[in-house]
Amino acid sequence: MSRQMLPTPVNRAVEATKFPFPLPEWLHARDGRNTRELLLEPAKFGLGMVPGKAAPDAATTMVCGFCSTGCGLNIHLKEGAAVNLTPATNYPVNLGMACPKGWEALNVLDSPDRATTPLIRDASGAFQPTDWGTAMRQFTARFKDIQTRHGNHSIAFLSTGQIATEEMAFLGALAKFGMGILHCDSNTRQCMATSHVAYKQAFGFDAPSFTYDDFEQSDLLIFIGANPCIAHPIMWERVMRNPHQPMIVVVDPRLTETAMQATEHFAIAPKSDLDLLYSIAHELIRNDWLDREFIAAHTNGFDDLAPFVADYPPERAAAISGIEVQRIRALARAIHEHRRVSIWWTMGVNQSHQGVRTAQAIINLCLLTGNIGKPGTGPNSITGQCNAMGSRIYGNITGLYAGRDFLNADDRAETAAILNLDPAVIPTENSWPYHKIVEGIRAGQIKGLWVIATNPAHSWIQQNQFNELLGQLEFLVVQDMYSTTETAAHADLLLPAASWGEKEGTLINSERRIGRIKKVVKAPGQALADFAIFQLVAEYWGCGDLFRQWSSPADAFEILKRFSRGRPCDITGIRDYAHLDQRGGIQWPYSEADAAADDIAQEPFSNERRLFADGRFFTSDGRAKFLYEESHPNPTPTSAEYPFILNTGRGTVAQWHTNTRTAKSAVLRKLYPERIYVELHPDDAARLKIKPGEEIELVSPRGALRARTFVTPTVQPGQVFVPLHYETINQLTESVFDPYSAQPSYKTSAIRIQKTP
Repeated sequence: MSRQMLPTPVNRAVEATKFPFPLPEWLHARDGRNTRELLLEPAKFGLGMVPGKAAPDAATTMVCGFCSTGCGLNIHLKEGAAVNLTPATNYPVNLGMACPKGWEALNVLDSPDRATTPLIRDASGAFQPTDWGTAMRQFTARFKDIQTRHGNHSIAFLSTGQIATEEMAFLGALAKFGMGILHCDSNTRQCMATSHVAYKQAFGFDAPSFTYDDFEQSDLLIFIGANPCIAHPIMWERVMRNPHQPMIVVVDPRLTETAMQATEHFAIAPKSDLDLLYSIAHELIRNDWLDREFIAAHTNGFDDLAPFVADYPPERAAAISGIEVQRIRALARAIHEHRRVSIWWTMGVNQSHQGVRTAQAIINLCLLTGNIGKPGTGPNSITGQCNAMGSRIYGNITGLYAGRDFLNADDRAETAAILNLDPAVIPTENSWPYHKIVEGIRAGQIKGLWVIATNPAHSWIQQNQFNELLGQLEFLVVQDMYSTTETAAHADLLLPAASWGEKEGTLINSERRIGRIKKVVKAPGQALADFAIFQLVAEYWGCGDLFRQWSSPADAFEILKRFSRGRPCDITGIRDYAHLDQRGGIQWPYSEADAAADDIAQEPFSNERRLFADGRFFTSDGRAKFLYEESHPNPTPTSAEYPFILNTGRGTVAQWHTNTRTAKSAVLRKLYPERIYVELHPDDAARLKIKPGEEIELVSPRGALRARTFVTPTVQPGQVFVPLHYETINQLTESVFDPYSAQPSYKTSAIRIQKTP
């Protein structure tokens, strides 16, 4: 198929998301409201309206705290307090747009179930309010008692990609160097661990190379397991601004909202993407559709990759994926014939039993064709949470700060020197990843758990079993902004935390841009910023003297600059928080040399800066690596007893993760279905005699739930889809993990469907 014969999508500057089939009355988020209207005409839906507030007299800009897009929001102030917000028109990320979540970011702070005082569970099982001093004495006494009886490694923490970078970094230092906690992880393990490992192995550092301008510069965009129209709508709006009439390809088992607007939709069988990608590499090599000069100068491993993918012809991929041979060959030709090819992925790739190798198969295609380091190109992983990248680089959880290694003596010594600590307090072994911590609870090795700004009782796989395990702990501390999360219901001690908009710090978005968050609202009651809570813990634990230099988020940022010096993520050129304001956020790396060049030029560097323009990577020899291994079938296949594959993912543009915040907005609640629902193909519905809107039961070997049926051709026969935001969904999901990233696969659990009694 020639390039001229490939169909092009209609102009995305004017097209809105539409559904090619009738929608039920109860499916609120899909009753004619579309993404573009929500982005550009928010008042139509009541978004951003804060009743009863006085007219603002000033404004300040900060980044949104929901997803990784990192939109700039103008916060309008009256007497120093926020009264409303609007999207920042001059911020380089969102260019005057915000999704419904961003418009409602202030409103969700004002909720009657905010945690406003520390709560301790009494002997009768009821929460009783207390003061911070009593709470900290309880925290310290009970955790230290567990360590005394069971060893230092018997307590662990689970953190988040939702708090500020400075808070993550302080927590990592406090827990590992002050409290003797070895085992810890972040909920970033559930979304971005695969991309982190894939980039690190291939490039030498966790370094997504792209900028959002690449959405507008590509002439071929391929989205694999990604639905940005719903999950990252401002990114999708950047695609709609693309002036090049690009070809858009979506590889996804579902006909997602993004697939509906694509030039081509490859409705692959679940988890067959690795075979498909290897077959495309096979075709590129077989036809010599390669950038051989780039391969020779900037990569290692091509001579071994070529014979490997020779065993993955399109015929093999077609048999596994269900995609016709001619379409696979046409896609390979399209990659060859287009000049600026970008490949984007999210959870459909990351949450897989072979996610790391799938991400690296994407990287391989870009290396083979030289589609990296140039405008409109790249193997581009879209981050999930607002600060998952901050967690990956500065969390001090699975690795020391700025890409250092706990197993490396020089890295440990350098870390100790920067923090003026005894090197003996730096662990010499790695933490257990998330699922090993959970198994440690099951085995009786983890007796105490501290959960910070995450909700694993909802979000972790095998929910029923996980919640039973929480009951085996001797002491569970939950630190959150709300007192009613599913995890808080299990807590022995609840610490009330301030949220976005109530504290200071920075977040790092998908394109490596560091942006500010600010205190524009007073936290309710006795709630404190996480940073302040960590300071209290340090004092009551008796290690406060070790962390005197962590006196404020701004001081912590200076510490992170020292850790970054000379590293791929160097940010020593950022003067201070005010510099971030002046520049509209700054992408790493931004070294002192970069800042000096700015000063000489008398004008700022471009706000869109790509990595690898010089073909130099962060490996020891400066070359990227081709990485690959044999593909493996889904380890939890369907059977006669469980004949359906369950897929999970984002539901609507108005929901986020476990609905912890989005459910607090009356406006957002109107934009998504109140009750959990399941998408079922019409053929399956007819065969099972299930009517649209009927309540059915989904059953897996791990649990069962009831859901309302949405009969739709968006899913393939033999598959169902349930949004991840509803509290019961993870009763069904299975414990399957990528062997390199330890990220769980939420996408391919085998289930059966049955009528409700």
